[in-house]
Amino acid sequence: MKITFLGTGTSQGVPVIACTCPTCLSEDPKDKRLRSSVLLEDDKTNILIDTGPDFRQQMLRTRVDHLDAILYTHEHRDHVAGLDDVRAYNYIQKKPMELYGEERVLRALHHSFPYIFAERKYPGIPQVNYHKIGLDPFKINSTVIIPIRALHYRLPVLGYRVGDFAYLTDTNSISPEELNKIRGVGHFAICALRKKEHISHYNLEQALAVIREVGPGQAYLTHVSHMMEPTAILEPELPENVRFAFDMQSIEI
Repeated sequence: MKITFLGTGTSQGVPVIACTCPTCLSEDPKDKRLRSSVLLEDDKTNILIDTGPDFRQQMLRTRVDHLDAILYTHEHRDHVAGLDDVRAYNYIQKKPMELYGEERVLRALHHSFPYIFAERKYPGIPQVNYHKIGLDPFKINSTVIIPIRALHYRLPVLGYRVGDFAYLTDTNSISPEELNKIRGVGHFAICALRKKEHISHYNLEQALAVIREVGPGQAYLTHVSHMMEPTAILEPELPENVRFAFDMQSIEI
């Protein structure tokens, strides 16, 4: 399986509009972060995690010409706002897009995109099939998906394990039972918003503590804000098996 980080930034992306902090002014490509999303590709199936506001741009620059399904972590706009652009895949693939999410998240999509789910549909709107999921493993084609429960402050969200890769974004709490689903995974991506503590996201110190508990072969910090110092400054301070994920980074597992 090939994993591509399509976006590794937080809700505002990096750089932030009109900001003149050192990270936003950095010329390092690793400090240019679109909103968080990941593409999972194997020989038969392409699966996307979240359609944020940068979905169209991410698909174009990665040249994703086929997409089988979309997994949603939660319903916040920086993770769902790009859904309308799936209609390009409807046209090319001649079929609806398969969406997977918790019932609450699917209800939020109905609210945010009522025209997609209307009984009398306007011509040319996105075509989707939606699948309600919980914490039980399920399959997309032959790919097994294991949902991971976490909390984003008080909001229940999902991370996912697919084979030897686990992805956990927008969270600041996860139970030991759910951590057991990913202990010892080969590749683990986790949010690390900034150094200072935050009410609904892990900060750098907290993310590193979770990584130590999980014990992955390699860990990747994602959903990073401009309040984190530039990558080139902070990365040398990280443990050997931890790095900042960056946009367009691909790993093979």
